[in-house]
Amino acid sequence: MRLLLIAVALLAGCGDATAQPYPSRPITMVVPFAAGGSSDTIGRIMADGMRGPLGQTVIIENVGGAAGNLGVARVARAPADGYTLSLGSWPTHVLNAAISALPHDPVADFEPVGLVAAQPLFVIAKKSLPPNDLKEFIAWLKASPGTATQATSGIGGASHVAGVFFQKATGTRFQFVPYRGGGPAMQDLLAGQIDMMIDLAASATPQVRAGSVKAYAVTAARRSAAAPDIPTVDEAGLPGFHVLSWHAIWVPKGTPQAVVARLNAATVEALTDPAVRKRLADVGQEIFPREQQTPQALRAFHAAEIEKWWPIIKDANIKAE
Repeated sequence: MRLLLIAVALLAGCGDATAQPYPSRPITMVVPFAAGGSSDTIGRIMADGMRGPLGQTVIIENVGGAAGNLGVARVARAPADGYTLSLGSWPTHVLNAAISALPHDPVADFEPVGLVAAQPLFVIAKKSLPPNDLKEFIAWLKASPGTATQATSGIGGASHVAGVFFQKATGTRFQFVPYRGGGPAMQDLLAGQIDMMIDLAASATPQVRAGSVKAYAVTAARRSAAAPDIPTVDEAGLPGFHVLSWHAIWVPKGTPQAVVARLNAATVEALTDPAVRKRLADVGQEIFPREQQTPQALRAFHAAEIEKWWPIIKDANIKAE
């Protein structure tokens, strides 16, 4: 009997030891792009900001390839225990599913944690282009349909989809010229080899500030804090042409709600940190309002983005390379 009681006590002790509060070890945040890009930068800022609230290191794992699909699929297959996060985005969780056949479902295979930040795009053109504002630019495009060129960072990317949306909204036609990334595309725009771009604020802002390009509008409802002199599309004569490239955090489907809540609280706390806010602002990001930082708000926002963008992509018959 004494031996039986001792055995029961030992087993109870083992059970208490294994039932450790979450998190009890480092957490991995998968960034589905290579190191050095804007997603990687945002991921590292958030990892630093969440470390204190969680009491654990948040490790960045860059899993690039297939326009972000490899990294997202890696998280979809991970254990639903809160130790593997996805820093997802507009391209990875909205655009890609309309362009490619994916091994995962961007809605059904994930639990939303919270929205992080977003950046608008700038409608810009080479310095020598005659139009001086957006209305003149649209009229110039209509005067010579199919002849102007827009650089993109690749088929199905943010700049390409924004360009398709611009054509639909304005009734214009121009040629898309895909590049292997935004850097080479910008170089050709600066050199005057390309007429226009609809580019992410993070990469366009330095050129806009330097006066190296003509900036016609920012694709948001309010002006960019990084370039406040540039009008919004609503002010410039193209109301409703709103395009935001955003980032959010997800975990695998089936992750316990208590764990999701803990991760959301850490995300919200990180986004209130003045140092985190400044670092995000320095790379052109605008933090979502507090009421939009909940899992429920991300679920609704994600659904609205899919409803908006999938028909546009499918109507334009955009296919992966």
